[in-house]
Amino acid sequence: MSTTEHSEHSEHSEYIDVETGKMGMWLFLFTELFLFGGLFIVYAVMRAKYGEDFHHAALELNAFIGATNTVVLLVSSMTVAMSLTAIQKSQKNLAVGLIFVTLILAGVFMINKYFEYGHKFELHLYPGSDVMRNLPPGEIMFFGLYFLMTGLHLFHVVVGGILLTIIMLRVKSGKINKEHFLLHENGALYWHLVDLIWIFLFPLLYLIT
Repeated sequence: MSTTEHSEHSEHSEYIDVETGKMGMWLFLFTELFLFGGLFIVYAVMRAKYGEDFHHAALELNAFIGATNTVVLLVSSMTVAMSLTAIQKSQKNLAVGLIFVTLILAGVFMINKYFEYGHKFELHLYPGSDVMRNLPPGEIMFFGLYFLMTGLHLFHVVVGGILLTIIMLRVKSGKINKEHFLLHENGALYWHLVDLIWIFLFPLLYLIT
């Protein structure tokens, strides 16, 4: 095989790998949407059944913290998207800086959730507590779904933070660059999913009327 033929073969293989990688990531994201979509359906059914209880239980949530975390994730989606644009323009240092800012924002989100969960535990408003056992069925269902959905989302934030840390280190080392940025692109897509899910969770849980 000549050098030219080998080069063309390599480029073709890389093209297939990139397209396959993108398709695999999109399929994964769809499975995640189905998971949370199922929880949203359960929430809608239970809210229709226990509307008054859901409204009363939602008063225990801090809408300010929820709104703050919404802004934090929206800004983090912007910074991770900007980092991808930066690496495509060979601006490695800028890309590293923007990913670092994204990680800081992820940390702010987790700290806010820590204090929010801590307050619920101080009030004994968590599954299995004596206070929860004495609440109306609808309020028990609300807090159960609250911890399940926000806890699952928080897990995704942690996974996203680990993924972005790996991406940042690879960008810094040059393994992710202008020609090879599939991992960076998929990581950004995953982080956008984390943001999208929270955009649905915030009004459903914190802004019940």
